[in-house]
Amino acid sequence: MTLIQTENLTKVYGTGETAVTALKGVNLMVNAGEFVAVMGPSGCGKSTLLHLLGGLDRPSGGKVTIDGTALAAMKDDDLAKMRRRRIGFVFQFYNLIPVLTAVENAALPVTLDGVRPADARKCAVEWLQKFGLGDRIRSRPDQLSGGQQQRVAIARALMAEPALILADEPTGNLDTRASDEIAALLGRVSKEYGRAVVMVTHDPRIAAYAGRIIFLKDGAIVDETILERKTGDKAKILADKMREIGE
Repeated sequence: MTLIQTENLTKVYGTGETAVTALKGVNLMVNAGEFVAVMGPSGCGKSTLLHLLGGLDRPSGGKVTIDGTALAAMKDDDLAKMRRRRIGFVFQFYNLIPVLTAVENAALPVTLDGVRPADARKCAVEWLQKFGLGDRIRSRPDQLSGGQQQRVAIARALMAEPALILADEPTGNLDTRASDEIAALLGRVSKEYGRAVVMVTHDPRIAAYAGRIIFLKDGAIVDETILERKTGDKAKILADKMREIGE
């Protein structure tokens, strides 16, 4: 079942001779529960695509639809509500509030959306326990490792039971071991919890955790790879593909 779809999605920054086309004519479909990675060289439009999928920016042309609803046709208040309740965001630098504990950070979005604090806290504790942080719920971000902070951020993204998780370089600030843990966790979010996950990454080893990889170059989709369980050295296949399209 298609959850999110783009049609001829285009984004241009600036006007006239200084205009820069970040995306041009991107057509993409993501199904419910699917784990998709987006790869490509720096400046190819990966983050722009993610921002448009999440309604954080408006397209210059084409459209994004979630569950058949076109984001561009929504009023600002309705779009904000959609982002809060249907989409979870995970960023490279975690974006946790330093003075709040892990459980307070995880619970914050739904608390601000009107959920009773006690109910929000209970739900946050449950997610943190699922992610191996049951003994760190009272820890502040500066008392947690980078991998632990990102797990808190993923728990926060899941608090509203969204259908879609958008992750922008979620392992870009982590060491190898923590990166693998976070990529595997996003795989669990897709497989066990049925959320669609769209992850931007430059790392073939991390992209290999996804089931489908989209390659962008110069703002356009230039290739796509499906990774089955029986696929051989997935990271090498993706690294070779990146070299083919040109880093």
